Amino acid sequence: MTLTEEIALADSRGARVGWRGWAALVVLMLPVLLVSVDNTVLSFALPDIALDLAPSSAEQLWIIDAYPLVLAGLLVTMGTLGDRFGRRRMLLIGATGFAAISVLAAFAPSATLLIAARAGMGVFGAMLMPSTLSLLRSIFTDRDQRRFAIAVWAAMFSAGSALGPIVGGILLEHFSWGSVFLMSVPVLVPLLVLAPLLVPESRDPRPGRIDPLSIVLSMLTMIPIVYAIKEFAVHGAGVLPLVLVVAGLGFGIVFVRRQLTSASPMLDMRLFGRGTFTGALLVNLLSIVALVGFLFFVAQHLQLVLGMSPLDAGLALVPGMLAMIVAGLVIVPIARRVDARIVVPAAMLFSVAGYLLVAVSTAEASLALLVIAFVLLGLGIGAAETVSNELILASAPPAKAGSASAVSETAYELGAVLGTTVLGGILTALYRSGIVLPEGLPAAAAGAARETLAGAMAAAAGLDAALGAALREAAAHAFDAGVGVTALIGAGLVVVAGVIAASTLGGTPTPTEESNVARHQTGTHSG
Repeated sequence: MTLTEEIALADSRGARVGWRGWAALVVLMLPVLLVSVDNTVLSFALPDIALDLAPSSAEQLWIIDAYPLVLAGLLVTMGTLGDRFGRRRMLLIGATGFAAISVLAAFAPSATLLIAARAGMGVFGAMLMPSTLSLLRSIFTDRDQRRFAIAVWAAMFSAGSALGPIVGGILLEHFSWGSVFLMSVPVLVPLLVLAPLLVPESRDPRPGRIDPLSIVLSMLTMIPIVYAIKEFAVHGAGVLPLVLVVAGLGFGIVFVRRQLTSASPMLDMRLFGRGTFTGALLVNLLSIVALVGFLFFVAQHLQLVLGMSPLDAGLALVPGMLAMIVAGLVIVPIARRVDARIVVPAAMLFSVAGYLLVAVSTAEASLALLVIAFVLLGLGIGAAETVSNELILASAPPAKAGSASAVSETAYELGAVLGTTVLGGILTALYRSGIVLPEGLPAAAAGAARETLAGAMAAAAGLDAALGAALREAAAHAFDAGVGVTALIGAGLVVVAGVIAASTLGGTPTPTEESNVARHQTGTHSG
């Protein structure tokens, strides 16, 4: 049976779920909420961690980076292991380990142990996310219900991202930095109790053998590439990022060749032969790049240019996150009737409008304008994420749901890293080249001001009133000028995503494919 026939047969047999299916969805949203909050909350705790543990600059970077590096390297492996050993089992192991390691991280006595704990959280976090999405594929076999379930999944991710700054601000006002790690315990304990009762187990009925070499190759592909992107973002172009990228691509080629020649591959490369699957992945990736890149500069503008507190800045982003959630839910009935090749590009027009609004008005970018721009961006991204994630799962047979979900999650992680690195790196370079320092600045203040906007604002606080005001104005002007160019590039990325969607996306499966499967099955049984 071909891949298309497997998918068509699965969807043609889909039955609508009752209350237990929707209860299982609620349970599966707990780890999604936790992981998405965890993605944004740590940055708010980092200043307190630095004061308490006194990490070096390299250790401080690894406190942030250890988790996503390990997570990205293990997603494909964990998704495939879930297909073989059971997705619910991987979810429960991941939840138990994540909660336990989070407690250790909360009470870490040194930066080294905190880094080790963050790496351990990456191992168990890689079990959580592919499991949630692949379990949705196995629970919701009716495609209309699955669209809605995935819209809820994407909405919870957006909600968690919005809650991160708010939760972080509230916790750090009343408790120590360890509280941002301890919050995982009350979220994951209900999951451990309810998942065995409400979430059915699912796995690949014909799993291939475990291939340790493919597991190692997948890690050697992802980790160097992700680390190279982060290294480039921090230190700029150099020999190390280039070597890491070349190494990652080399291992990736070996990994792909091994999958193509294996009788039971860890990752079914036939999935990438489907235009819908690959196109939806690229739309997913570019959407996240656009979202994270926007958040990179809007957070700095709100806090450093407009002078808002981290908590107030987080609250200012809530309308955009709500728009993302609403768009992800509203698009479900529309996607039933309108082809994805029309729906996704049309949704992306809202995101393009949001970026263009910032690009043409950075000099007088008020709070209200930025809120409106983020709402427009959220409308497009929310709709595109729901449709693209559903198409990724719909384009894969249920038996390979773990692998497909892991690839989708890998695209998300890469998009988040690229958003900060590419758009953030461009903005930083434009700021450094465009700032015109006022005369009379001390050398130390000038050096800090040339480095980052935050450095300029901190240096201005130690100067006399007139010189400090001049430095703040120069830094804000250079930053906003860079934002204007970066916003145009962000709009271009969204346009590219829309073009990819218009040329690759489509419904899966078609009625013709379903009838072909029926004839295939009849012929098989009669023979």
